[in-house]
Amino acid sequence: MSLGSRDLTIGVDLGGTKITAGVVNPDGKVLSHLRVPTPHQPEAVGDAVASAVDQVRQGWDDVHAVGIGAAGYVDERRSTVRFAPNLGWHEKPLRDLVQRRCGLPTVVENDANAAAWGEFRYGAAADHDDMVMVTVGTGLGGGIVIAGKLFRGRFGMGGEIGHYRAVPDGLPCGCGQHGCIEQYASGTAHTRRARAAAAADLRAAAGILALGDGTPDGIEGGHITQAARGGDRFALELFERTGKWVGQVLADLGSVLDPAVFVLGGGVGDTGELLRRSAEAAYRARLGGGKNRIFSEVLTATVGPDAGLIGAAALARLS
Repeated sequence: MSLGSRDLTIGVDLGGTKITAGVVNPDGKVLSHLRVPTPHQPEAVGDAVASAVDQVRQGWDDVHAVGIGAAGYVDERRSTVRFAPNLGWHEKPLRDLVQRRCGLPTVVENDANAAAWGEFRYGAAADHDDMVMVTVGTGLGGGIVIAGKLFRGRFGMGGEIGHYRAVPDGLPCGCGQHGCIEQYASGTAHTRRARAAAAADLRAAAGILALGDGTPDGIEGGHITQAARGGDRFALELFERTGKWVGQVLADLGSVLDPAVFVLGGGVGDTGELLRRSAEAAYRARLGGGKNRIFSEVLTATVGPDAGLIGAAALARLS
C-alpha cells in the first residue's frame, strides 16, 4: 500500500518483555501494528527488532526511517545502548544493526524520552512548548522537553528522573546507588508499601487481599487500583502515600525546570485522578516559594500505551 508520502516512519518500543512496532503517519496515527516477545537471549534482541521492522513495513513502500525507544541509557549520537539491564546489554550498537538489516535510517532513543515526545507532539502537552513527563511504572522514568526540543544532556543521558538521590543512605537501587527516588515513587514501591501495610493490618487490607490469593505477598498493582476505584479506604490511602512521593518529584523538578506542564504516565500514572489528584496536592504544598509562584499544570497522559512507539516514530521523522 502506498500513500504517496515519504512521511511514514516506523516506531519501535523495545522493552524487557515485548517488542512493539508500528507504521506511523505524521498525525501520530498507527497504521499497522505488531507485537512480539523480547527474546530471552541478549544477543538475539537486535535481530528481533530488525525482524519486527521488516514485518510491520510489509505493504508500506513509503516508509523512510525507523525510531527505536529502548529501555536503557542511550548515547548522545542516538546510536548505541550503553547499558540496558533489562535486556542484558552493554555498548550495543543497535542503530547500525537495524540500519544494516533493514536498509532504513534509524535513530535510537531512551524509551521514556520517546514516550515524552509522543505526549508532547500528540497528547496532553501538545499545546505547550515545554513539559516534563513522569512515568510511574515498574520504575520511575521521564522525559524533558524545553523550548520545543527534547533535552538529552551532553552525553545523551539527561532526564533520568528516577535516579537522583532523594533519601541519603536509603533503599538500595538497581543502578547501584541507595536512596534513589525510584525506590519511593514508582509502581514497584507502591506495591511494596501495599504488601507491608497489609501484613501489618490484615483486617484493614481485607478488600485488597480478597482480590489476590489472600496473602500480602499476593497483592499486585492492579489489585490496589481496582480496590481504590471501588472506594476501598486502605487502597485510597496507599494512593495518597504514593501521590505524596510523586508530588515531591514534581516539586523538585519544578524548582529546577519550571515547566508549563507535568504529564503523568506509566502503569500507576495512568490511573487518572487516583494518583494525579494527590500528586498535584503534594506538588503544590512542597514547591519552594509556592504561594509566590505560578504552578505548572499536572495532567494525565492521553496518548496511551503506544506513546513510546509513536514518539519514537516522530523522532525518526526529524532525523
